[in-house]
Amino acid sequence: MSELADRMDVAEACTRMGWHADRREWDLLAEVFDDEVALDYTSLQGGEPQRLAHEAVVSAWRGLFERLQATQHLVANHLVSVDGDTATCTAAFQATHFGAAAFGSPLWVLGGHYRFGLVRRDGRWRIGSVVMTADWAWGNRDVLNAAAAADA
Repeated sequence: MSELADRMDVAEACTRMGWHADRREWDLLAEVFDDEVALDYTSLQGGEPQRLAHEAVVSAWRGLFERLQATQHLVANHLVSVDGDTATCTAAFQATHFGAAAFGSPLWVLGGHYRFGLVRRDGRWRIGSVVMTADWAWGNRDVLNAAAAADA
């Protein structure tokens, strides 16, 4: 496979993460991840990065996103580096969350960038790590907090 084809496939795998989550296509979302996924959302939530089975990632996102009316994750400006069967992709994102909140707007928007680590397995690029860095937010974060609290 050519380097250009690899770069395109890596960028598409990263885009599919947001696409399938937004469309609640949980089986297809699971296919973009490697068996285990290192997630680092500490720039937004604090705490420590986590390493989870891909089923646990999909289950957690499903539990959160299905409590929202809609989400839209735009992933753009992919910068891809391929080294054999591993790759890194850095991309900008804007994530819109629409749902109910006790007070204020029903909309919360987060912007920043992702750093994805990918591995080629069985001829397909799979995401093995995601570092999300939040650069800005707008609106009512309680929209996401209310959805997350519904889990408890």
